[in-house]
Amino acid sequence: MDLLEQRDNINIIRLYTKEEALPYRTSFVGAYQSIFAEPPYSERFYPMEAEAIFASNLHTPENITLLAVNKESVVGFAFAVPLRSRQSITSKLRGLLPIQHTFYLAELGVLDLYRRKGIGRTLTQWRLNLIDKDSYNDVVLRTSVVKDSSYQMYRSMNFDDTGVYTEVSSRRIDGMVRTDRRLFLSRQLTQDS
Repeated sequence: MDLLEQRDNINIIRLYTKEEALPYRTSFVGAYQSIFAEPPYSERFYPMEAEAIFASNLHTPENITLLAVNKESVVGFAFAVPLRSRQSITSKLRGLLPIQHTFYLAELGVLDLYRRKGIGRTLTQWRLNLIDKDSYNDVVLRTSVVKDSSYQMYRSMNFDDTGVYTEVSSRRIDGMVRTDRRLFLSRQLTQDS
């Protein structure tokens, strides 16, 4: 585990192994469920599903797994993986981006109480900084079509709208499965990211 940044009682840490993740697993699950239960997603994740997302990202070769923690409590998280490791995403972007040389910013979330403090921007910037720029030229992410503060943050960090959308079906907090529309944003990586 690496401590990347410490600010206002929040530590940004990078995890490498499931053993390092164990003390944070339960807190991550609660944060993940809370964050994605809110608009614009209003999704319901069961604890086992959130744990599986954590484990899947952590076990992907070349992953970047970051947590924002206040003592032992997860208040934010961010994952990044090589795009080629996410076949459901590559199928939407083939021909638009060089799949083998693109990194995917898979998840980003910050608990409501900790928003508007720069944590999301910090987690995103650390992911960009940690990507091997000798192997990867581009980065892509998927976000809601709602032009909310997340969208504005990404645009201010030089992400561009690709014009590519995807439909995502998921269980909502009312228990029903519904589809929502998401869009892909991308940017080129440079040595000074």
